[in-house]
Amino acid sequence: MLRDSKRTRKKILKAVERLLARSGFRKVAITAVAREAGVDKVLIYRYFGGLPELLRVYAEEGHFWPSADELVAAAHAHKPETQADWAVWLLIEFGRILRSRPITLEIMRWEILEKNELTVAFSEYRERETARLLRFFGDRKGDDLPAMTSLLGASLTHLLLRSKAIDTYNGLHLRDDKDWKRIEKGIETLVRAAFANASRSGVFANSEVRDTTR
Repeated sequence: MLRDSKRTRKKILKAVERLLARSGFRKVAITAVAREAGVDKVLIYRYFGGLPELLRVYAEEGHFWPSADELVAAAHAHKPETQADWAVWLLIEFGRILRSRPITLEIMRWEILEKNELTVAFSEYRERETARLLRFFGDRKGDDLPAMTSLLGASLTHLLLRSKAIDTYNGLHLRDDKDWKRIEKGIETLVRAAFANASRSGVFANSEVRDTTR
């Protein structure tokens, strides 16, 4: 019985994903999800309580936004040693993961245009995971790490969102893997310069990194 419940729940969440990919947010409704999943809509109310809760669960369980744990695990593969190394690879992996998730980028486009149950849930989840990542670097007096990461993260997402409609930006081909390597190199250059400057001023004098995401 429990196995059937999990299977049905998964079918419903997958139906939401297909509807979003095919028709966009405005087509996602309880009746449409039930039809897509091949289940009675009563089951959706039973498992999720209604559309807002269904979309909240979907935002959190749909693996759209890279979680702090996922980014840290991906960065670990590059064997970072210093805080600068960690910052470089966390940002680069962030961009790589988003590039591989077209539905995430679609949700982000809708988030810019309108506020709805899914974009609100998506935004709340993103803020929680970003806060966990920032704790990874500890308390750095005299340095505004949220501002720096926001600028670099926003730059990355802007290029990714533009890549659907516009292929070229400042001579870079946004759908070309070679040019994305150039973008990643640019991220590394900027991050290392920021950390070097902070080290000279004593902000990042201690280069030890502790995993505080869990």
